[in-house]
Amino acid sequence: MDDHRAQVEELLADYRRSREQLASVQRELAAVSGQASSPDGTVTALVGAGGQLKSLELSELAYRRHRPEQLAELIVRTVAAAAASAAEDTYQTLSTVLPASTDPVALVAGTADLRPAEYEPEPAPEVARQPARRRVDDDEDNEQRESWLDSELIHRRVR
Repeated sequence: MDDHRAQVEELLADYRRSREQLASVQRELAAVSGQASSPDGTVTALVGAGGQLKSLELSELAYRRHRPEQLAELIVRTVAAAAASAAEDTYQTLSTVLPASTDPVALVAGTADLRPAEYEPEPAPEVARQPARRRVDDDEDNEQRESWLDSELIHRRVR
């Protein structure tokens, strides 16, 4: 009976150690973050665990140096670089507790030991696209918006 009790106690001790290790890894994963700045330093992004954007800083020069579409692209690239940095930290944290044969990148991606054919989506069937119909009054709407915008800008400069 004492032998059985000792085995149960050993199993319970293993279970408690495993739970503490899991809690420790969870705390480390929750603290994961990645930061990146654009090459010109006008955009800085901080991304947390799971890739969510925590903060985004734009310098005043960002608006002067970049057109809106360029700035948007720069933001997307900078956030992606920060997310890649956070992902690398995630992989490093997981690799300390995973069996050596387990790929942390595949585990996080949800593919683990699956082959690409098992998880890649099937291609969507080709759908014939109809050209978008242009409304006749689109030009008038745009002219009204532009004149309104011009008057707003002039009004702001006058102040």
